[in-house]
Amino acid sequence: MKGIILSGGSGTRLRPLTKITSKQLLPVYNKPMIYYPLNTLIKAGIKEILIIVAPERAGDYLNLLGSGKEFGVKFTYEIQDKPAGLPEAFIIGESFIGKEDVTMILGDNIFEDDFAEDIKSFKSGAKVFARRVPDPERFGVVKFDDQMHAVQVEEKPQTWISDYALTGLYVYDNRVVEVAKNCQPSSRGELEIVDLHRWYLDKGELDVAMVHGEWLDAGTFESLLRAQNFAKEKMQDKMVI
Repeated sequence: MKGIILSGGSGTRLRPLTKITSKQLLPVYNKPMIYYPLNTLIKAGIKEILIIVAPERAGDYLNLLGSGKEFGVKFTYEIQDKPAGLPEAFIIGESFIGKEDVTMILGDNIFEDDFAEDIKSFKSGAKVFARRVPDPERFGVVKFDDQMHAVQVEEKPQTWISDYALTGLYVYDNRVVEVAKNCQPSSRGELEIVDLHRWYLDKGELDVAMVHGEWLDAGTFESLLRAQNFAKEKMQDKMVI
């Protein structure tokens, strides 16, 4: 299993904080934000991790994280010239992924849960993680049938279909690289992660697990403030780095 942290983008919602640095390098209590998704991957036993960054911030990440030796892992770095959608990470990372399966986590997502067992026990298909939220219109969402099997996934639906948001942690088998290559840009001009989910869902191979602990997408001032307090109160004994 390889790991990817997608940490590109310009962080426009957090300007002026992100005018001189990457969003994922901002402090969240006593650690840079990227340490939290990195912690999730390392706790799951993933030893080779690709970090995808914006070109103007590459040196900052290298100075902070280095080769990964300090954390007992190996880092590889790739540039994402401009945000073109989450599936692009698998195209950029094709040679890094090779013939292995891959877990991707977004660089601004902070999880209380430990996903080690979910990732270590993964065999094939796709596994994504959902959590009930009060504002599902902000996220990709999944609809379940009466047996809690996924039957529909939508990206920021205009009309309510479910209050289960899909979080920024995704586990895929090796086929995801070719699936991503065949995705077509949406009306936003980007590749959409929901198209990867649908491909696996149509084959009956999309497994949706529940997130039980706290989950924060620290991409706004409000969520960043909540992340600071949450990290101080709940995450100190959950970090391995």
